[in-house]
Amino acid sequence: MDVPKPRVVLSARGLRRDFGGFVAVNNVDLDVHHGRIHALIGPNGAGKTTVFNLLTKFLEPSSGRIELLGQDITRTPPARVARMGLVRSFQISATFPHLTVLENVRVALQRPGGLAVQFWRPLSALDRLTPRAEELLEAVGLANARHRLAGDLSYGRKRVLEIATTLALDPKVLLLDEPMAGMGHEDVGTVSEIIRSVASDRAVLMVEHNLSVVADLCDWITVLQRGEVLAAGDYPTVASDERVKVAYMGMEEG
Repeated sequence: MDVPKPRVVLSARGLRRDFGGFVAVNNVDLDVHHGRIHALIGPNGAGKTTVFNLLTKFLEPSSGRIELLGQDITRTPPARVARMGLVRSFQISATFPHLTVLENVRVALQRPGGLAVQFWRPLSALDRLTPRAEELLEAVGLANARHRLAGDLSYGRKRVLEIATTLALDPKVLLLDEPMAGMGHEDVGTVSEIIRSVASDRAVLMVEHNLSVVADLCDWITVLQRGEVLAAGDYPTVASDERVKVAYMGMEEG
């Protein structure tokens, strides 16, 4: 019996972005599936960040089409795209260092909780968000640090907190920009398990330079070179591609 293929929740067709006379992204096709972890890799300058910026609408494409959950979002403003469920976590940790871990997550929960514009409300108004915030902290292994200041956390745990605040927005598609950057081996393992867990009921698209993480974690890989798709497939397929070895791994053709 054939296993049904996971549904496509984010797709791009013919994605292109020009900066003056420079083509940063050219004719990129991409399908991101529910319940899968998809890596976007390539050498420096390959166009990975530009693709991320196009998908999240921080940049407008010069041409091409982007769909989220079956809807055309090619010209949709980034704030609306985020409300539709496409949420990005940035390469640099973005937490409030002088708030506690719990308070950081409660702040992130304000938008889905309907409190985002009620800035005049006292902090006690966030109390009803505490149970959900504690659930998220439990899910990412930060429950025992709930009352610590975010600024006092190790680098790796700050990144974990950032994932928790991103999950507070209840994303359907989670984009992670180099989630393992600057981490030690132990933190890499912890964050990998968290990403694997959160991908069970949502799609994850990640830019990542750590190839061992990509090999262990990702179901599908798209390799970019000079703004174009060089190869796509699972890790064994991509790793054995001679063009990828030359472009990404620095190996010479024999």
